[in-house]
Amino acid sequence: MNLPNKLTMARIVMAFMIIIILLFPFDAMGVTLPKLFVNETIVIDVKYIIAGVLFIIASLTDFLDGYIARKYNLITDFGKMIDAIADKVLVNSVLIILCASGFIHPIITVVIIVRDSIVNAIKMVAGNKGKAVAAIKSGKWKTACLMVGITLTLFYNLPFELWNYKVSDFLLIIAAVLSIISGVQYYVLNKDLLFDKK
Repeated sequence: MNLPNKLTMARIVMAFMIIIILLFPFDAMGVTLPKLFVNETIVIDVKYIIAGVLFIIASLTDFLDGYIARKYNLITDFGKMIDAIADKVLVNSVLIILCASGFIHPIITVVIIVRDSIVNAIKMVAGNKGKAVAAIKSGKWKTACLMVGITLTLFYNLPFELWNYKVSDFLLIIAAVLSIISGVQYYVLNKDLLFDKK
């Protein structure tokens, strides 16, 4: 268990902590979490702020584990597998919860999760044939927009909400569009491999 893999495992732990914080029935258990009032119009549930802080830390470990693994040649098959799992547990679970809570439109969540499922299937087929599917720029931009968009959503789109600029919604829409674009690009770049009978 090298350092990048430890960071990845920490990301999974933080992802489950975020899930528990967002889904735990505090009110039903008689636990009253404090609420913050911003500009007398925005009421903030503290659990989303806590989840947002954890999400930022978890997202940073996603960058760090890959950077360290590449720099010090610590890339392993287990690391590749667990990194992909950690990413999906963190991002997709938060997307689903925010969608169910009314923070994100269902179309965005469905598009991003379906795209990820298709791209992962392409990567799996490529891996079975001994090929590697390289990351593409549109996919990286999609991830960046998605991570920042989710973070802003967890923070109630502050400070932009004070000026009524829906930056979080805009970034999530861009992430969904880039999901479609990058998904199509992954397919086009690998279609010969997918339909190769060898």
